[in-house]
Amino acid sequence: MSVPDLTITLLQPDLAWQDKKSNLLKFEDFFNKIDRKTDLIVLPEMFNTGFVVEPQPLAEDMNGPTVEWMAHQADKMKSVITGSLVIHENRNYYNRLVWMHPDGKCFTYDKRHLFHPGNEHEQFAQGSKKLIVDLLGWKICPLVCYDLRFPVWSKNTWSKGTYEYDILLYMANWPAARSYAFRQLLIARAIENQSYVVASNRVGIDGKGTNHQGDSAVIDFKGKHIIELEANKDGMETINISYPQLSAFRESFTVGMDWDVFEIGVGF
Repeated sequence: MSVPDLTITLLQPDLAWQDKKSNLLKFEDFFNKIDRKTDLIVLPEMFNTGFVVEPQPLAEDMNGPTVEWMAHQADKMKSVITGSLVIHENRNYYNRLVWMHPDGKCFTYDKRHLFHPGNEHEQFAQGSKKLIVDLLGWKICPLVCYDLRFPVWSKNTWSKGTYEYDILLYMANWPAARSYAFRQLLIARAIENQSYVVASNRVGIDGKGTNHQGDSAVIDFKGKHIIELEANKDGMETINISYPQLSAFRESFTVGMDWDVFEIGVGF
């Protein structure tokens, strides 16, 4: 079966601090400017509030207004929309990535690596399972921000000629002070996993005075930038990526055959 090109729209917004209404309206303005059919729209981490570690006043459940908004917008755009937000479930708070299809079906991933330097671990429950989703024949592994620093968790696998995923996707609220690390780690993840890497990061100064410069990007399987959005500026770009190019590279450089085989123990 041939796998078609995938059209991805990458957003890089300046988020309003803890202002859900303003942020969702801003995203709708972005969506209205998309000038061609897109398969996937990628939003940053905690896209409706900015990165918060005091979840109680902002948390919603999976039937809340933001998830409902995602379902409505996915249906309107006829595209998958993904981003993370604060979810309250079973007496726990989660930094939860939601992968919303146009038909209202969704998948979720709870952020595994909580940001200890920012005390995220004190209020949020840790995720324990990776998510691999299929979109038009593409296998995609979506992760959240700090997960980027942990290569074992994001490691691709190879078995009998089949790779676990084709795209590693990150949504982030990554500070400008560590932008060099963000850019280099994205490249490393692409090279070591023989996959595309897609990353959406916000810009602007949040309510705690932390600056974010963006560096949102799509990187190919050789670690080369296909696009990188302009730093410190609201931005959006829609691009196509090629599965045949990825497949040809994997067939010509079969490093996946030599990857170590291991299992990850997920303890608490």
